[in-house]
Amino acid sequence: MSADQIGFALLYLGLFLLLGKWIRMHSTLMQNLFLPASVIGGFLALIVGPEILGRIMRNFTGEDSFWATGLVTPEIMEVWSALPGLMINIVFATLFIGTVLPNLQRVWDVGGPQLAFGWTLGWGQYVVGILLAMLVLVPFYDMPPFIGALIEIGFEGGHGTAAGLQDTFADLGFPEAYDIAVGLATVGILTGVVVGIALVNWGVRRGKTKIITDVKGLSPTQKAGIVEPEDRGKGAQKTVRPESIDTFTFHFAIVGLAILVGYIILQGITWLEVTLFGSDFMTYVPLFPLAMVGGFVVQLFVSKFDTSKLVNRETITSIQGFSLDILITSAIATVSIAVIGDYLMPFLLLAAVGIAWNVFGFFVFGPRMMPDYWLERAIGDFGQSTGVTATGLMLIRVADPEIKSPATEGFGYKQLVFEPFLGGGLVTALSAPLIFMWGPWPFLLLSVVMTAIGLVVGLFYFGKRKLN
Repeated sequence: MSADQIGFALLYLGLFLLLGKWIRMHSTLMQNLFLPASVIGGFLALIVGPEILGRIMRNFTGEDSFWATGLVTPEIMEVWSALPGLMINIVFATLFIGTVLPNLQRVWDVGGPQLAFGWTLGWGQYVVGILLAMLVLVPFYDMPPFIGALIEIGFEGGHGTAAGLQDTFADLGFPEAYDIAVGLATVGILTGVVVGIALVNWGVRRGKTKIITDVKGLSPTQKAGIVEPEDRGKGAQKTVRPESIDTFTFHFAIVGLAILVGYIILQGITWLEVTLFGSDFMTYVPLFPLAMVGGFVVQLFVSKFDTSKLVNRETITSIQGFSLDILITSAIATVSIAVIGDYLMPFLLLAAVGIAWNVFGFFVFGPRMMPDYWLERAIGDFGQSTGVTATGLMLIRVADPEIKSPATEGFGYKQLVFEPFLGGGLVTALSAPLIFMWGPWPFLLLSVVMTAIGLVVGLFYFGKRKLN
């Protein structure tokens, strides 16, 4: 494949992102669903690609016609298919770069309840997922045991994590898990928004909310995904002079260094494992969780030696957001509808069990774990556990528009401990390989223990500290 073909594939993907943004700005339905332009654009690309338009046109034009692949050529699909696995490394490498850890006592006091709640939901998804796999999916649908991990991978991890594990699923002998996981991630986003807003409305009607008495929602401009003119800041700071190197280029190089450090760590661990133990477990581990470790290592050096304050968190966040948009659009655009159709019942069972567990946790554990503002706090973790982090933050914004509760602060603190492990962290990345290597029952036992820890800490420590 030529460089021109790769470049055109990237430009073509940008067109679908622009169309997705245009639709978000002009469609009331898309605004009410709070769907990102990347998700809308990804679905547009999927519709006009070989999986939908191509299949329809082949019935009329034949297998060898131009229209047999829709408006997306095989060369473009090949480039798009590789993008999620690349971009996820950038997303995770940026998690720690430019951040400052706040006072640990405040992190524990404010973020602890939400960490315990999110920890319970996350590990509980493994519990219900593996039980579903071993009792139903393995014996009746001949699926591998690690299929039970796809609830947490798709819901907590989202499109990025599912895409990052594409090669891992293939190495484990069931590449179809990639399409199922991406499908679950899409269901999770939709469910997180629709059910989440319904839960906020329920809370208002039942007097469970303390901040708002009526769900008026965001302004039309905010729903369209546009920053109000009066709220527009100056953007990322220029920390280096452009005649030496552009600020964005400098930060992108920092992110690249973090990924390189993660790659070296992964290669070193793999070599040590083979040399000392003769096993090959680490060959199943993707790069992105080690890229996160690389970002942490780089941040340690930045904190110690960056006396000129050259690393700007807002610029790093922009790089992360750009990579995530590209990742989500390309991941959805390359989903195999045929695979999901072949495994429709397992897919629906995984989605239903995951949603049911999260809703159960919201109603049963949320009010009993949070010392105050339980709905404002729990709704954010419900959104993240069903959809993605942005869904959780959006739901908190709906329930607490003026940030009067500790929900937003606690949610942010929780991420510092939560995301290195769950929600796309080390545990999420290693879960499928660990189930493959250990078998499902040891991992199920681990998940039960971790869920119990979250329950005990949440119910009997933070739950007993109710403030009002």
